[in-house]
Amino acid sequence: MTSSANTTMRAYRLENFATPIRATDITLPTPGPREVLVRIHASGLNPLDTKIRAGKAAHAQIQLPAVLGLDMAGVVVAVGDEVSEFSAGDAVYGLIGGVGKEQGSQAEFAAVDVALLAHQPGNISMREAAALPLIFITAWEGLVDHANVHAGQKVLIHGGAGGVGHIAVQIALALGADVYATGSASQRDLITSYGATFIDYQTTSVEQYVDQYTAGEGFDIVYDTVGGTTLDASFAVARRYRGHVISILGWGNHSLAPLSFRSASYSGVFTLWPLLSGKDRAHQGEILRHASRLTGEGKIRVELDPRRFQPEQIDAAYDLMEAGTTRGKVVVEFV
Repeated sequence: MTSSANTTMRAYRLENFATPIRATDITLPTPGPREVLVRIHASGLNPLDTKIRAGKAAHAQIQLPAVLGLDMAGVVVAVGDEVSEFSAGDAVYGLIGGVGKEQGSQAEFAAVDVALLAHQPGNISMREAAALPLIFITAWEGLVDHANVHAGQKVLIHGGAGGVGHIAVQIALALGADVYATGSASQRDLITSYGATFIDYQTTSVEQYVDQYTAGEGFDIVYDTVGGTTLDASFAVARRYRGHVISILGWGNHSLAPLSFRSASYSGVFTLWPLLSGKDRAHQGEILRHASRLTGEGKIRVELDPRRFQPEQIDAAYDLMEAGTTRGKVVVEFV
């Protein structure tokens, strides 16, 4: 903490949209009932964070000034009343805030609802743990909660090298599915390294890969992480009668006719709901416990951008993400 009286902390706050994030001292939070105070070691950045900073994410319901940052990993330093799951000294991680009225992870400390947290897997670093929560929860909600992915199914992941996409590929494989993933030629090696079948969307037509890999029947599950015309294509490749399309970017205007004619189903994923509403938070903590188990078993690995960022470089990290020059998740390290 920056104050000798331990009453303030350093935070990195957005005062106005589309302006630099400013380092400032704010009041150190006190954990309330069912909360813990976490010393933040690492803050994971996501494309949504860049949209929030730019003022292009009305659905995040940000109230300025705001401390951004959805994901974090850190160490519990104090516990509030009615907390039995965590103790001081525990390494934890979670999707904790940075939307609505919830303080985000770009600060020295945060008071966090214990429902949102899980114990960090012991075989990964704080930096890796901070990169996981949003993308793992989003992938799991789509594949498991909505589509009940299981062994024997053929699963297609659109954008298999992206943040949510590369985790969705690994979850589906870990649960026994036969996985195919679209990407560009430069992403072939990464996608195949997980054990998925690579599909070059730039050189292979929808009809070609549906015929080649499903004998024209379509895929049992199609997870769209791209949106737009890719979601339209997803409707046309779902298996008849039992196909299920999931999208994290189903916000445009789309014709459901191709899906209806295949008697298939659709689900959208909105991972921010528990943070914004205060409801269903315990389920996200439960999902992270699955993440801890699978990561501990070596079945999940998160791809990190090789560049490392300190708090004073937060704006540079955002700028690189907006420019599309990052390779893997970006993490800002506080400790």
